[in-house]
Amino acid sequence: MQLAPCIRANKNCFLKIMYIDNRDEKPLPQVPLDRRAYAFLIDFVLVWIMSSLVNNSFLRFLLFMLCWFMLRVIVVDKNYGQSLGRWALDMKIIDGRFYRRIPPLVSLAKREGILGFTAFLAMVGLNSFNLLWLISLVTPLLVDCGIALGDDQYSQTLHDRLANTMIIESRRGFSLDLRLRQWTREIKHTIRQNRNRRR
Repeated sequence: MQLAPCIRANKNCFLKIMYIDNRDEKPLPQVPLDRRAYAFLIDFVLVWIMSSLVNNSFLRFLLFMLCWFMLRVIVVDKNYGQSLGRWALDMKIIDGRFYRRIPPLVSLAKREGILGFTAFLAMVGLNSFNLLWLISLVTPLLVDCGIALGDDQYSQTLHDRLANTMIIESRRGFSLDLRLRQWTREIKHTIRQNRNRRR
């Protein structure tokens, strides 16, 4: 977001400030929802493994949320809007109000507090062997993230809307999805060559 030039009215040095939303001027590079889901899964599985070291339920919750905030707030703030999963798949988080800026810590904490809590519930559901319990605990995460399906313009989830954040593509990252495709092609090519040689 940028400030428009001040407008002076008569001799009264009266200033009118207008906010221009740069999202209308340039389309932001949107990230497909499946790539966002994979980035989330990378972070989620990493935090799940770390928090599984504790057996006590309350301590597991505290450790999960601590690791979640470290990975998804502190690392993101220091790493240009990228967590490990976002860096692996070339995306970053930006503030919805200020074009291409990293959100402030308060917005990140609000966003990740909501998402982290629903992710923890999903983890508890996935650890249980009761199907009804699993469905009921995974549903809040699915509803939160599923709201992005109805937003064609910015693909904002519920936690994105509440914290006023967006996920966009970034040139900085590991391009894991592209590398996996390339490795898969190379493996298939090698297998075909070996089959042809045997014949």
